[in-house]
Amino acid sequence: AFDLAPLAIGSDTGGSVRVPAAWNELVGLKTSHGRLSNEGVVPLCARFDTVGPLCRGVEDAAESFAIMSGEAAPDLTDASLSSARFLILDPYASDVRDAPGAAFEAALSSLSKAGARFERSARADVDAAMDLAPILFSAEAYGTWKEVIAAAPDKMFARILARFRSGAAFSASDYVAAWQRLDQARAAFAEQTAAFDAVVLPTTPNLPPNRDRLLSDDAYYVTENLMTLRNTRVGNLMGSCGVSLPTPSPSCGFMMLCPPAAERRLLRLAKAAEAVLT
Repeated sequence: AFDLAPLAIGSDTGGSVRVPAAWNELVGLKTSHGRLSNEGVVPLCARFDTVGPLCRGVEDAAESFAIMSGEAAPDLTDASLSSARFLILDPYASDVRDAPGAAFEAALSSLSKAGARFERSARADVDAAMDLAPILFSAEAYGTWKEVIAAAPDKMFARILARFRSGAAFSASDYVAAWQRLDQARAAFAEQTAAFDAVVLPTTPNLPPNRDRLLSDDAYYVTENLMTLRNTRVGNLMGSCGVSLPTPSPSCGFMMLCPPAAERRLLRLAKAAEAVLT
């Protein structure tokens, strides 16, 4: 039976669904942009903002998605990893801290025993898209909020305020050109990953950082903030839907990414993987 008690709804622009899911041993579903209505959501970057549920399990996530979309729930019966083919995306899967790396490799081993097949590859189009993030995110966020920020800058956390204001450095032509390059990168990524059922990588390359040090050490804040959002940003930039699954290791999530509007396929894969990982 579906239990609303464990349900929370988040907005996932940089990873605001998947990161808390990973660090709290929950299932977090990032939906495709435009798949669900953003009505009532405070915008950050409207061309990237999505909403999705954080739940205790994949079945709850599937039922939540059905309620939010007004569709029938995906059929998770007999979900299987037999002959499923996954792409491990490097360096995002390999350049990680020790605990998330060990948890990810252990998950790959368990899923392989259940019939999944894995290949590793680096994707230059993903790397190129990541370089566009400062333009795409900060320019839109600043364009949306600059008047509110200018009226009361002291209400915003100083480091976030600086990031918002960095969007003022980019011209309209910079922003348009960046979106054109991102569209090209997305097309290349879609073509080259079409033969795989999903792309997989650790949800976050790091564990939850130390709160007090985040507030007192600027270099630590920058390093941990960028690392925390790095892997989830792949899905946002590529337009993917994604899910973070808990692993036996605390605060170490396992992420699957599928093409836009493939939530039903994603949830079936996630259900099969959940049965192996938990």
